[in-house]
Amino acid sequence: MIRIISGEFKGRRLRTPKGGSVRPTADRVREAWFSILQGEIPGARVLDLFAGSGALGLEALSRGAVTVDFVEQHQAALAAIRENAGTLQVTERVTIHRSDAMRFAERLQPGAYDVAFADPPYAGDAAQRLVALYRATPFARVFSIEHAADLPLAGDDTRRYGDTAVTFVYAP
Repeated sequence: MIRIISGEFKGRRLRTPKGGSVRPTADRVREAWFSILQGEIPGARVLDLFAGSGALGLEALSRGAVTVDFVEQHQAALAAIRENAGTLQVTERVTIHRSDAMRFAERLQPGAYDVAFADPPYAGDAAQRLVALYRATPFARVFSIEHAADLPLAGDDTRRYGDTAVTFVYAP
């Protein structure tokens, strides 16, 4: 189980999907991540790509985001997002898309969201592909992505937390 760090739902526990398809973001990483974005979240339309349990998007709602679109393709993760949104009574503020996150992102228009998060699998090239896609079509004011600390990404700011890093990319 993971928990909401701050805001309206502070301390509330979230269900995570069973199995190895999801790697939840550590509390300390989420806390630092949201500390950096704190001015961007209130009133924001948020996108959570590779949403997993929905922890990033639900943390954003707890801190004042207006809406969150979750994009996930694994059934267990989708069920966890639905359950967590229901438990927090925010179902009217969320939209859950059962979709491949890369394909979803490829269809976005510039400025579709205020804040976008992504936590793709560390294996593979999804992180690099998402940054390149965002550079071509800045679909949010700020895009932040979790990745392995030893993976260099062409972002504007990267923060490292042990073997995890978060890279921030800002719209021009």
